[in-house]
Amino acid sequence: MVEIFDQLDTETNSTLFAELLLPVPIPKLFTYRVPQSLNEKIMVGQRAIVPFGDRKILTGVVVSTHSNPPKDYEAKYIFELLDDFPSVSEIQFKLFQWIADYYLCTIGEVMNAALPSGLKLSSESMVQLNPAFNLEETDYDFSEKERMLLKRLEGESLEYSAISKLLGVKQVYSLLKSLVRKEAIILYEEVKEKYKPRTERRIRLTEAYLAAPTLETLFETLAAKPKQESIVLKYLQDVPVLSHAEQNKHGIARKQLMDDTLSESSLNTLIKNGVLEEFDVIVSRFEEETLPDYHIIQLSEEQHRAQVEILASFKDHNTTLLQGVTGSGKTELYINMIRQALEGGSQVLYLLPEIALTTQIVQRLKKIFGTSMGVYHSKFSDNERVEVWNGILNGRFKFVVGVRSAIFLPFDNLGLIIVDEEHDSSYKQQEPAPRYHARDVAMVMAQLHHAKVLLGSATPAVETYYQALQGKYGYVKLDKRFGEAQLPTLVLADMGRERKQKTIKGEFSGLLLKNIDEALAKKEQVIIFQNRRGYSPMVNCEDCGWVPKCVNCAVSLTYHQYRHALVCHYCGYREALPQHCPTCSSTRIKTVGYGTEKLEEELKFHFPEAHVQRMDLDTTRSKTGYETIIDQFERGETNILVGTQMVTKGLDFDHVSLVGIFNADRMIHFPDFRSYERAFQLITQVSGRAGRRAVAGKVVIQTSSPDHPLLETILKHSFEKFYNDQLADRRMHSYPPFSRLIDVTLKHSDKKICQASATALFELLRTALPGTKILGPGEPMISKIRNQFLMSLLIKIPRGSSELAVLKQALVKCIYQLLKEKEHRNTRVVMDVDPV
Repeated sequence: MVEIFDQLDTETNSTLFAELLLPVPIPKLFTYRVPQSLNEKIMVGQRAIVPFGDRKILTGVVVSTHSNPPKDYEAKYIFELLDDFPSVSEIQFKLFQWIADYYLCTIGEVMNAALPSGLKLSSESMVQLNPAFNLEETDYDFSEKERMLLKRLEGESLEYSAISKLLGVKQVYSLLKSLVRKEAIILYEEVKEKYKPRTERRIRLTEAYLAAPTLETLFETLAAKPKQESIVLKYLQDVPVLSHAEQNKHGIARKQLMDDTLSESSLNTLIKNGVLEEFDVIVSRFEEETLPDYHIIQLSEEQHRAQVEILASFKDHNTTLLQGVTGSGKTELYINMIRQALEGGSQVLYLLPEIALTTQIVQRLKKIFGTSMGVYHSKFSDNERVEVWNGILNGRFKFVVGVRSAIFLPFDNLGLIIVDEEHDSSYKQQEPAPRYHARDVAMVMAQLHHAKVLLGSATPAVETYYQALQGKYGYVKLDKRFGEAQLPTLVLADMGRERKQKTIKGEFSGLLLKNIDEALAKKEQVIIFQNRRGYSPMVNCEDCGWVPKCVNCAVSLTYHQYRHALVCHYCGYREALPQHCPTCSSTRIKTVGYGTEKLEEELKFHFPEAHVQRMDLDTTRSKTGYETIIDQFERGETNILVGTQMVTKGLDFDHVSLVGIFNADRMIHFPDFRSYERAFQLITQVSGRAGRRAVAGKVVIQTSSPDHPLLETILKHSFEKFYNDQLADRRMHSYPPFSRLIDVTLKHSDKKICQASATALFELLRTALPGTKILGPGEPMISKIRNQFLMSLLIKIPRGSSELAVLKQALVKCIYQLLKEKEHRNTRVVMDVDPV
């Protein structure tokens, strides 16, 4: 990998060159010539518009400048610089490089993930009339559609999409190709800035009427025009120009001035006559800055002790693990830590695994830190994310709450990073590259900034807990719930026994239904957890056993009742639910299993008086989806909330007394070495939503294996036993934390080629990495996704191996060698370091 942050010496020379980092999957920097007009303006970290290839235009970032022309090609000119000051810092460059090296991707892929889309220019293909073309003088024949287009192009240039709409055809390329051949048109790329500041239209009195005499004259003139007079009077009520003339400069928002009683046409007349004037100002997309509330949060004795221990731990460790049981008040402790860091002049980053968590926590934090706090996640628009990025650069935001992508923000004085729910797999990026883990990147980021990291969780990842036991991380424990709240009582609903006794209704045990009924009678709230969305995970024919499968992936389709469709959760393919079996023509097609949608329907049937709400990917797609559902539940408008993993994480409600957990067996018996860990974490986390205040909490876990040792451990809240068992098992089989894993997946549209490529790569790796454990090749559990067949290899590298970097380089060389061979050239190889 190229060490991009090694600065090259700048010599005094009339010709200046710049090394640019571009958002492309190529492991190198690109040299461009700097126009003389930009020689004095160019700085490391600025964004620049550059040509790439024959037609593309990209946004790059300047890494260094020098006087050495490239040896292998003629350097193209930089078109323009987009910034007056750097948008990317040297620390960020170093972090990008580390991510590229560690996660085996290119630094261009890291940069592409790091910069919000709004900071990257887009280029759109445009069509214009050839200036040398004259329709009357040409010898070419033109079709009716070609003539229609040429006539329109006389007045303006058009995008491809506009031409398609104008001519009423989907494909315009053959028509454009014909016109290019006839030299009638020119195709070009128009560069557009994606980020657009929000502007507000404002109104103010023109300078001619700021003095009392001229105002009196104006009102004499408007005496016969009451509608215009009303507007001027309304303006003067809001902006008293005679006593505070300076306020007129800022004016008033047009929408604030006008109401239903005032006439828009009269306002336009006043503007036309020079009495009032319109102007635009750039405004923030976020609330105007408000002062934070500096009331001191009173920590309990336990919380205060934990804070003292954390601060003491930071003297010897850069990273400290805070293990606090659900409801122990970790958030209040975080708030105190954040406040101390901010008062010390440092910046703070507070990471959360999912947007679902940010909704409730952000509302709490805004009351304390005001709008000086930034929020950064994918539900925000491109423009909103750019404003947070720029807000950090200009000092508006000293404290940011965000999901995993927030680790790329341009901090320059970071003092504290909090990683809440550090065990959560949502911190791991899956597709596309870089496949980074935000928790691990946060620790590298902290080293670069000389900052501290606080990892928080009720159920830490096995790897994190092990590092704390080994003394690499500090370790602080909070094992009591805040206030008088007690840990919930956990009970098992034996589904096998209830089936024999015929007390099950649908998929609900009699025990769970009885407890729901009792909770609702007491005006308490209920959460039901089922880690499957949709109406039913599967549909089949009762006569022949036919099951509808995705045409692109090796999975069955899930039935969604509200769409009345069968949907693939991997590629999005959908089809209508058939009335007859396509195999045997039977009409006996039934749904099998329960998703959140079906549970919601059944709960409404069993408890018709209750208001039931569902929280899963389908109901939270909109920007405000999470917020609306959580707000309704918090206000008590929702009695029963049924959902997927979203309901397990960090939500804090006063009146939840009961949690029901469906299908615990499926979580426990999932074929993965982390299945016990995930089941333990999910069940413990969702259980923690119950009984967080004075209301006693109860958790009903439905299972067909009530004697399973893991469930026994969960019932006893025996955290140490669970982790000790897991560590012993993983040590025996050489899994993390005793090894590092690299998952290598090969993809090809032809199954035989995919298998042959996997076998060939295995042989190359076995030769290049003697003594290294390589499992496979084999088909993963889902062996086909999006029409691509999959094969996988798993490489185990002993933890602490000094040759990790050498082994990774050997792996990359083997893949390069494989892809050079003709028969494997079109195989795609994906490397995932530290898969979860």
